[in-house]
Formats: sequence, C-alpha cells, structure tokens
Amino acid sequence: MYFAHETAVIDPNCQIGEGTKIWHFSHLMSGCTIGTDCVIGQNVYVSSTVIIGNGVKIQNNVSLYDGVECEDDVFLGPSCVFTNVINPRSNVNRKSEYKSTRVEKGASIGANATIICGNTIGKYALVGAGSVVTKNILPYSLWVGNPAKQVGWVSKKGIKLQFDTDGVAICEISGEKYQLTNGFVSPLE
Repeated sequence: MYFAHETAVIDPNCQIGEGTKIWHFSHLMSGCTIGTDCVIGQNVYVSSTVIIGNGVKIQNNVSLYDGVECEDDVFLGPSCVFTNVINPRSNVNRKSEYKSTRVEKGASIGANATIICGNTIGKYALVGAGSVVTKNILPYSLWVGNPAKQVGWVSKKGIKLQFDTDGVAICEISGEKYQLTNGFVSPLE
C-alpha cells in the first residue's frame, strides 16, 4: 500500500510500490511506474512512460517527461527538469522524436539542474545545483556548471574523492576504497 495526499492526482493504471509517499498537488499520468519506498514531493509531474525504481526521492517541483528512467536510490533535487525533445516547437509534433534519459542507481541531481534528453547519468554520479547536462555523465563523477563540466569524482556517499599517486581514494565517511584507472572510477572490493 502507498500513501497519496488528497490533492495528488493519480491517473488510472499507474503502478505504485508499497511504502511510497506522494505529496501535495503531484500528478502521475496513466502508465507510469513508481517503485517501493519512494518519496514524491509536492507539485511533481510524472509522465506516462516514466519508470522510477525503488527508494527514489523526488523533491518538490520536478518534471519527469516521457522517456525518463530513474534506477534505485536516485535523488532528484527541487525543481530539476528533464527534457525529451532536442528542438521543441509548439506548432511541430515531435512525439516520435523523444529521446530517452537514464539516471543510474544512486545518482543525485541538484536543485534546478536541467538534464537534456538522450543522456545517461552514471551510477552514484553527482550533478550540482543549477547545472545543465548536455552529455553522458560517468559513474561516480562530479559535474557542475552551464554547460556542466566534470570537476572531480565522488564516493557512493557523495563525498569528493582525493586520489593518491596509485589512483586510490578512500571515502572519508564510509572508509570504502575507490580506484581511478584510465579515466574511470570503480569501488575496490
């Protein structure tokens, strides 16, 4: 069972997982899929083909349009926006040109960020507030600005990593180790 505030609009045929909370004035379109234990903040719009994994937190005023998929444990900051057409025009129907956008497990997108369609945000990546993402983002990478540029690497906990001369970094919070090799970061077992 899930919770929906009385002002939320949930169209028929939405799949909503147990423990999910849907807050004031949000609108879920028919056909969308929301996982378990998610939080959908106030005034969130979720289009019909959107897929949201488990444990996802969507803050207030976020718009998720057709073609967006968020894997488990994704965080979407207040007022971030996803597009689905590269060159929209009000008088041209481009529904056949929608491009997919994927946000992989554990990634976070900051407040007021814009994600241009057709890109993938890699697992545990962090996109800073107000950034405009125009290309694919590598897992564990840290991006800021307009257009967004990579400025470092982060751990699963979102802590900026400092690599030693062997390409190894340790997360200050979890103690987990990470390896930087040929421009890619991966956790060490």
